[in-house]
Amino acid sequence: MAVDVLLGLQWGDEGKGKIVDVLSAGYDLIARFQGGPNAGHTLEFDGKKFVLNTIPSGIFFENTMNLIGNGVVIDPITLKREIDKLKDAGHDLLAKGNLMIAKKAHLILPTHQLLDAASEKKMGEGKIGSTLKGIGPTYMDKTGRNGLRVGDTTLPDFKERYQKLVDKHVSMLKSLYGEVDDFSDREKAFFEAIELINKFKLVDSEHLVNSYLQQGKKVLAEGAQGTMLDIDFGSYPFVTSSNTTTAGACTGLGIAPNKIGDVIGIFKAYCTRVGGGPFPTELNNETGEELRRIGHEFGATTGRPRRTGWIDLPALKYAIMLNGVTELVMTKADVLSGFEKIYACTHYNYLGEKIDYMPYDICSVDAEPILKEIDGWKEDITGITEISQIPEKLSAYISFLEAELGVPVKYLSVGPDRVQTLILH
Repeated sequence: MAVDVLLGLQWGDEGKGKIVDVLSAGYDLIARFQGGPNAGHTLEFDGKKFVLNTIPSGIFFENTMNLIGNGVVIDPITLKREIDKLKDAGHDLLAKGNLMIAKKAHLILPTHQLLDAASEKKMGEGKIGSTLKGIGPTYMDKTGRNGLRVGDTTLPDFKERYQKLVDKHVSMLKSLYGEVDDFSDREKAFFEAIELINKFKLVDSEHLVNSYLQQGKKVLAEGAQGTMLDIDFGSYPFVTSSNTTTAGACTGLGIAPNKIGDVIGIFKAYCTRVGGGPFPTELNNETGEELRRIGHEFGATTGRPRRTGWIDLPALKYAIMLNGVTELVMTKADVLSGFEKIYACTHYNYLGEKIDYMPYDICSVDAEPILKEIDGWKEDITGITEISQIPEKLSAYISFLEAELGVPVKYLSVGPDRVQTLILH
């Protein structure tokens, strides 16, 4: 057996949570492999809306195990809040026993969040647009070999290790920024949350995932954010702090590259991004505002309004290449219903040259989009259940994208509910 990977191909917010939820029933294990609580996967279950920040999106299926992998950074306070909210909604994860946590996953401390906020404040107008969840500083401690991991919480000297790292952070804050906000309340909540986390099954995720494969069980690796936010290949420095690509699934779960199976790439029928950084097809006009309004384009975790624009094919081709995508999912096609004309960026005008790839310094040199005009469709597609009901002009748009991208669009999402998903191939 192999691990299938599901990830976003744009700047995040592509609708991954819903698609994982749709596919979950076919898998024995759903595993998050990177990122932190800045990710907000929104899905609906039994008529209720849930936003999952750290917990994998397969959590509602009784026969599906869920794993928070070693590549994830965990804020215990946020995780406890998620667990408590699910319990209040009738989903007691401790009782169900379908959530496991990797011992090697790193912990976000209250002082990581102070460092995050102080750094953004210091950068002023040049700030990255961090969600201020402490994710970047936590990954910095991980690569700097100073971090604390989930497995450390079971050791007798955990509080001493914690205090040593906190003292270092406080010293940094004082020397760099001259002040340290009080974090005593968050520190108390941190240790209360650790007590809850330790009631769950803490595992060596690399052994667990590979044992599932050896037993012939099906595993799905769930990504967070999107390819264009990858720390190596995204629009650096306006990126996240982890590898959001297929390669990140290998290091974030402990699986070999030859164990990767299908790679399911998700993209919106248009494009959005949150925070700072380049966005070649951005629409700073009434059309962009209309896309935001119809698509409810506000961050699931932060509530921040998302920047909106037309679909960017050079960026999508780049993401498909990096990830080895074998099948595509197009989401939010319903948002484009009613637009007489829609557009797709096929090339960039970059330094006087027409190119169809993502250039190195797109952050410092504007890439002007070259747009292709496409006929829109007026029909409301949110209620369609058969392929034969897809409007002709939407079918033409899908065929155009498949020809440009060289990968089939297997799934089409026409609304937020699980049932609003069509299998095209």
